[in-house]
Amino acid sequence: MSYRLLPRRRDGRDRGRDRGSDRDRGRDRDRGRDRGRDRGQVAIEYLGFIPILILVAMAGIQVGLIAYAAQQAGTAARAGARAASLDESAQDGCVNAISDWLTVTCSEVQGGDEVTVTATVPIPPIVPGWNFDPAQKTATMPLDH
Repeated sequence: MSYRLLPRRRDGRDRGRDRGSDRDRGRDRDRGRDRGRDRGQVAIEYLGFIPILILVAMAGIQVGLIAYAAQQAGTAARAGARAASLDESAQDGCVNAISDWLTVTCSEVQGGDEVTVTATVPIPPIVPGWNFDPAQKTATMPLDH
């Protein structure tokens, strides 16, 4: 069963199809005329969007550096606590455990039969002015000496 929205013409063709094809031909003609005015529009829109892309990329890199500094602070705290539990320098254990391009400050507290070391690693900023609190991690180990 078929439904027709428009009645057929006497020559057998649909009215809508005939009218639409004339309209499409006119639109194609107009499209060629407007092409000269629109040339370069995509390039200009892309240039306007580039700063946003750069900002998102820099924020992603900064988030990665924050996570890396936090991971390195945890590693330094565990290594410093291990060194302090063996009656060695906690600061030396912290410094030797992390990447050379990062700085670390370790403080140790001995209480009873255990030692607690807190490692502080400053987070390097990608953009000057983007300042973050340093990453701090704490580790506790029993004394072994």
